[in-house]
Amino acid sequence: MSTTSGLHISGYVRDHNTHPPLDYPGYKSTALRHPQRPLTLLPHMLTEITSPVLGQDRLGPHDHDLTRQHEGEPQGQRILVHGQVRDSDGRPVPHTLVEVWQANAAGRYRHTGDNWPAPLDPNFTGVGRVLTDAEGRYRFVTVRPGAYPWKNHRNAWRPAHIHFSLFGRAFTQRLVTQMYFPDDPLFFQDPMWQSVPDEKARERMLARFDYDTTEPEWALAYTWDIVLRGREQTPFESEEEVLEDDE
Repeated sequence: MSTTSGLHISGYVRDHNTHPPLDYPGYKSTALRHPQRPLTLLPHMLTEITSPVLGQDRLGPHDHDLTRQHEGEPQGQRILVHGQVRDSDGRPVPHTLVEVWQANAAGRYRHTGDNWPAPLDPNFTGVGRVLTDAEGRYRFVTVRPGAYPWKNHRNAWRPAHIHFSLFGRAFTQRLVTQMYFPDDPLFFQDPMWQSVPDEKARERMLARFDYDTTEPEWALAYTWDIVLRGREQTPFESEEEVLEDDE
């Protein structure tokens, strides 16, 4: 692939069926967010490529458990979310920093920009992180997020979802996506879900209810694997996507 600035990025072919377009009319915010001019690829400095070094010592004891970060337990259905991060050959990706953020059980984020009249939960911040183990596996304890209105169009409600961010060896290597829950009734009118052209690619953003991992009288469980590249790739919002549109 070559950019208009003459740069060449080898080995990358964008799958237009998997990734949403950068400007999607149904999602109004993309009109302001997507690039309007040809991009310029800037060389990375040494520190951007080699640091920070992410290790277990950077994590707090409750970073992976969003229900234990405050004095009391948050309101809502407690859930376990777990899965495996894999590369295009199906190999596990170990020691990768996985971060999540989400709304509380009432559908409200702990953010100054979220002012819809759902209650804030004093025992829920809605952010967590964990490193994948040697087999590329991760696990979070949290509560199921609620749906929320967001005024993108008339009677617009976002389906319940959890945001995921995955870091490579440095902060300049970052992928962002969303995990949805099965059988949500709001998929039909959610432009973020609908913007992924291929139905099978959309399904790769869908967690699976995992009865075998559900813990009796404590928490339901969902499993969701994340594939970084290849035919089974999870839809991402990535740097390569931006560069590809510069063709």
